Amino acid sequence: MPKMKTKSGAKKRFVVRAGGSIKRACAFKRHILTSKTTKTKRQLRGTAEVHSTNTAAVRRMLPYA
Repeated sequence: MPKMKTKSGAKKRFVVRAGGSIKRACAFKRHILTSKTTKTKRQLRGTAEVHSTNTAAVRRMLPYA
């Protein structure tokens, strides 16, 4: 049986942590930053965890992670 393919977009966007949770980047921080407040931009720094309702879908996209 052939290997399953990993979704290329998913492997660039998600990282599976050692405990099994999935790390993702925050949205809304790419462009039109002049109209966003400093507080908003500061709170969007760093990473977040994929919500439990979306975890199964992300795992299907990353079969070997």
